[in-house]
Amino acid sequence: MLAVAVVVVASLLPARELPSLGVGDKWEHFLGYAVLAAGAVQLYRRRLSWAFMGVVLVLLGIGLEYVQGAMGLGRVADRGDALANTLGVVVGLATALTPLRDALLWIDRRL
Repeated sequence: MLAVAVVVVASLLPARELPSLGVGDKWEHFLGYAVLAAGAVQLYRRRLSWAFMGVVLVLLGIGLEYVQGAMGLGRVADRGDALANTLGVVVGLATALTPLRDALLWIDRRL
């Protein structure tokens, strides 16, 4: 939930208040949503839950883009950002097909 809150706050802050991460804007969107979706894979066991969270994250990304355009704080709605968010969700969910699927369990066993 903290990661989702960070994405929401970062998406709604005026652009001038955000630090530069050294990568392009689209990569920031892609990586942020990939991490959120990969987190869903870690937290939920069932594929239906992953699909539901994937839809929720895509809708969150689209909704935040819409809100950015409506707020008038120097941010604009960008379809490219929404697409980068969506691709990030797809890649994050695809971690379910890799050994990364159980990364948190592996880390937990090591601690």
